[in-house]
Amino acid sequence: MGLFGTSGLRGLVNEDLTPNLAVRVGMALATFIKAGKVLVARDTRASGLMLEDALVSGLQACGVDVYCLGVLPTPVLAYLTRELGADAGLMVTASHNPPQYNGIKIFDGNGMAYDGKRQEELEKIIEGEGFRLVDWRNLGRVEYGDESRLYVDMVLKSLKLGRKWRVVVDPGCGATSHVAPKIFQRLGCEVKAVNAQPDGFFPCRSPEPNVESLKPLSKIVKELKADVGIAYDGDGDRVAFINEKGCFVDFDRILAAYAAYVLKSRGGGTVVTNVEASMCFEKMVKPMGGRVVRTKVGDVYVAEAVKKFKAVFGGEPCGAWVHPKYHYCPDGILSSALLLGALEDEGKSLSDFAADVPAYPIIRRNIRCRNEVKHVVVKRAEELLKRAFPDCRQISTVDGVRLSLRDGWVLVRASGTEPLIRLTAEGESLKTAEAIMDRALAAVKRALEDLEK
Repeated sequence: MGLFGTSGLRGLVNEDLTPNLAVRVGMALATFIKAGKVLVARDTRASGLMLEDALVSGLQACGVDVYCLGVLPTPVLAYLTRELGADAGLMVTASHNPPQYNGIKIFDGNGMAYDGKRQEELEKIIEGEGFRLVDWRNLGRVEYGDESRLYVDMVLKSLKLGRKWRVVVDPGCGATSHVAPKIFQRLGCEVKAVNAQPDGFFPCRSPEPNVESLKPLSKIVKELKADVGIAYDGDGDRVAFINEKGCFVDFDRILAAYAAYVLKSRGGGTVVTNVEASMCFEKMVKPMGGRVVRTKVGDVYVAEAVKKFKAVFGGEPCGAWVHPKYHYCPDGILSSALLLGALEDEGKSLSDFAADVPAYPIIRRNIRCRNEVKHVVVKRAEELLKRAFPDCRQISTVDGVRLSLRDGWVLVRASGTEPLIRLTAEGESLKTAEAIMDRALAAVKRALEDLEK
């Protein structure tokens, strides 16, 4: 059936994801957990309330008591699911995807995202329509409330700042619009909030924070002479940074720098990242006594590995960082607050903090490919890639195909959320990275052509 991907269920509203499907997801989850209590929240997307209402109806129909928390960031919903003793949490979000998309992400009672096995169980229930509908007298109850203060208190207890940081916060009209500025103000920062009006059409910028979408924020940080600019994606599980010079901070380099800081603070340990992260990650953490575990791309896999290997930190080079001391959901707001604490602890500016991380050119490309065949294409591309890179040192199939080369590496994998094949190449020089990408692109395009014959 293949409803769920690496980040739950996601698709175009009223095409892939309809209220009818959302009702069945609600009934399936209620059947799977055998009733109980479920928290529901949503990001700011225009379709959010429609899908939330459908989910709630499905949960009620199978006897679940529902607590609707309104618009909240995904990590807040995940944290509250554990803190409030719920059996599960449902987040209506498409994270960083464009506004025409939405999705449903499910968390267990520990605040961990549902893994592939549990998602498969839900799919079986949906496909077989084995819903445990209850008698009308036993329908679930629905309550509405705002418990975000519990999350705010957790972040405020996690660190104390000694200086008055000048911070520009950019929620991008997403789910962090109210919570994030409030937290930084209460931490004693001088806060300027931009794009902090909730709007599911995301009129100010793309819900995905990257170099291009954050150019206005870069300009604002520079003009205001702020210490840091902080931007979140649509649901707040990702964060991006602008340094005091108004420059976008590379995702890989800040991830590696913070991982090294955590290891230095803890005296070593295990850190987790995915197969797509730069080789600068190892360069930074190994001198600090760190052991690196690489997983499939997807925050659920990183979180699982963090828990399994008792890691001190985990993260992906998209701004999704996991802090196991607090909870296991990638958390943009908590990450940005903790980074300020790290800068203060080290006595460094943001640009200095990332300066020691070696910069290797990374090139990323996407090729459109139908969801039904994208995994087949990647499998076919594996053989073609081996021929294109006969001198490769190591091949990993943890997630797609990753070839380690003498002077870089290349990864070809099927997207877990979109009809795309993603290619990533890194080299010791830009020329090397481009050469690697050219050969990899040719191999994947040939695999697509072979399939269409």
